[in-house]
Amino acid sequence: MSTIQAVTRDIKTSIQALRSSGKIPAVFYGLGKQTTSVAVDRKEFEKVWKQAGESSTIQLSVDNKPVDVLIHEVQFDPIKGTPIHVDFLVVDMNKPIHVAVALEFIGVAPAVKNGTGTLVKVMHEIEISALPKNLPHVITVDLTKLETINSHITVGDLALPTGVTLVTKDNEIVVSVAEQKEEVESASGPIDLSAIEVEKKGKKEVEGEAGEAETK
Repeated sequence: MSTIQAVTRDIKTSIQALRSSGKIPAVFYGLGKQTTSVAVDRKEFEKVWKQAGESSTIQLSVDNKPVDVLIHEVQFDPIKGTPIHVDFLVVDMNKPIHVAVALEFIGVAPAVKNGTGTLVKVMHEIEISALPKNLPHVITVDLTKLETINSHITVGDLALPTGVTLVTKDNEIVVSVAEQKEEVESASGPIDLSAIEVEKKGKKEVEGEAGEAETK
């Protein structure tokens, strides 16, 4: 299990100064614990978050006292895209919890590779229940099983790790292959520029003849 070092912080401390020093303001709460304000190192957090995501438990070492948590919510800078605040949710390692886990699509669908179909991803995460220690970071979806048009993979087709049970209905479609539609060419065809020039020339000649008739 990954660990992030944290220190309690005074909420009166300048948030901007904290972030300028490479820290992220954060809080942890849950299981009857009082909401506590802490600070974590930004680089350390980003490294652990990349590994654990929001569905794997980690240890938050608060002033050297470990607390089992999930990364519950992350706020980002709207311009830089960097994390600027984190919520950690305290969990009981002996009780199952209900979380949403991201789906990771692997392989290439034969029906797409041969050019006959288009891949349609219907879901990007599913709901599961498990003890915190059994929570997976992601659940893989093997696209190589999609061999024909209209073939699909349902939630029930997914391979789940030991100790993990589904919350999402097993008959819901995760991904499918739809028939690839051909582009319809315009009935008018390519524009003939030479015809346009001839038409313009003829129009000028007619206008010229009309002018001559008026002067006579």
